[in-house]
Amino acid sequence: MRKQNKYETWRGQRERSYRSCPRSATACHNPNRTTQRLNRASCIAPLLVVHQLGLAGQQSKIELTIGGAVERPLKLGAAEIAKLPRRAVRAKDHGGTESTFEGVALFELLKLAGVPLGEKLRGKALSNYLVVGAEDGYLAVFAIPELDPAYTDEVILIADRRDGKPLSEAEGPLRVVVPHEKRQARWVRQVTSLIICQPACR
Repeated sequence: MRKQNKYETWRGQRERSYRSCPRSATACHNPNRTTQRLNRASCIAPLLVVHQLGLAGQQSKIELTIGGAVERPLKLGAAEIAKLPRRAVRAKDHGGTESTFEGVALFELLKLAGVPLGEKLRGKALSNYLVVGAEDGYLAVFAIPELDPAYTDEVILIADRRDGKPLSEAEGPLRVVVPHEKRQARWVRQVTSLIICQPACR
């Protein structure tokens, strides 16, 4: 009997493996491919879970300080902010992407701290202004009448959600949204404080 060479031996083994495979000869012949797919799936699932937990963690880290010339200085967490009236606005961010932002009107936060608004916003109080502070030290200024619905129909938002999801770590957990401004320089990210100031010139 003629002795099989190495190629013939390998070919015979491969044909037997195809016949013994009940579904996919390719997967049976190359089990590493199936294993790779399973490993890839088993890696993706935990990453999705971690991503969702990270977004939830963003919400739990919310801590907003309201101070300065206010009647009631406050420190608010996610639970306290969630009790305030919610608003939603459509607006384009700095990159031109239009999204639905959800959160609390700045007016509601100032009212909670006892800032004079509406009929009480007159005289010297009209010269007070709001300084919004970010975690990295960035600051933006708003005149109080810009925020008061007695003076304007514009809604300026402290947002915590974008298109139904918590804000990303890069922009949240809180950010300012000014829907109709042509420039987004006052769209402060990672907001940590709202301070009511009185002008030094008066």
